[in-house]
Amino acid sequence: MAGPTTTRRGAGRKPAGASARPVRRPPAPRAPRAPRRHRFGRRPLLLLAGVLLVVTGVLWLLYGSAWLRVDRVTVSGTRVLRPQEVTEVAAVRLGRPLAALDTDAVAGRLSRELPRVATVEVDREWPGTVALRVTERKPVLLLRKDDRYTEVDAGGVRFATSRQAPAGVPVLELTARARGIAARRFSADRLTREAVRVAGDLPAPVARATRTVRLASYDSITLELAGGRTVVWGSGENGGAKARALTALMKAAPGAAHFDVSAPTAPAVARS
Repeated sequence: MAGPTTTRRGAGRKPAGASARPVRRPPAPRAPRAPRRHRFGRRPLLLLAGVLLVVTGVLWLLYGSAWLRVDRVTVSGTRVLRPQEVTEVAAVRLGRPLAALDTDAVAGRLSRELPRVATVEVDREWPGTVALRVTERKPVLLLRKDDRYTEVDAGGVRFATSRQAPAGVPVLELTARARGIAARRFSADRLTREAVRVAGDLPAPVARATRTVRLASYDSITLELAGGRTVVWGSGENGGAKARALTALMKAAPGAAHFDVSAPTAPAVARS
């Protein structure tokens, strides 16, 4: 058999001096990625469950349990009003959850139905007490009509009427007889407010000793004190200065019967 030919022997051989080139293989196809799954840890879920449990427990304790319910109502600060009267008007239901109490509604009822109440604080005192702290209006002047007396506070509020005059509160005597323009300018209501203003400016010892505030005109106000003493006050202006001048005069001349502080920078005193 004939041997291999020259051509066949050289087949598949690279010529001398030729550089060797790496054989490039196509990249292997990548396996598709599995979709990511969002995983939540147990800690946030446990925390959320704990918060819900606490909130539920607090709500039950405040509104569902029998421990924090209204079991009594206390009243303080009353001087003329009876505590029982205040409690009845407040209308706080015993046995209801203390947290559900509408304090504004209770305060509104007391201010609306008891004019003598100037301010009131409604407080929850845990575990089961509702505290009503009342401040009553203080009369500084009495308006007399027939056989009845109306109490007026320093703000001009008329809050109570009775047949018996409260002790230590002066009575207003309005003797002004203005006509025409003066009557329209200085009406009875305005003159009354001026008298209330004067009564509110009086020093405490003088206020207790004053029996009558006589008002003849806007700038002619006279006080009648116990023991027959009189004070010419003038108008209601400069009330603070007049009160200080009157206090100084009474200390300097305790036996005097007549005082004039209508001009507080030049007060006068007379013994008879």
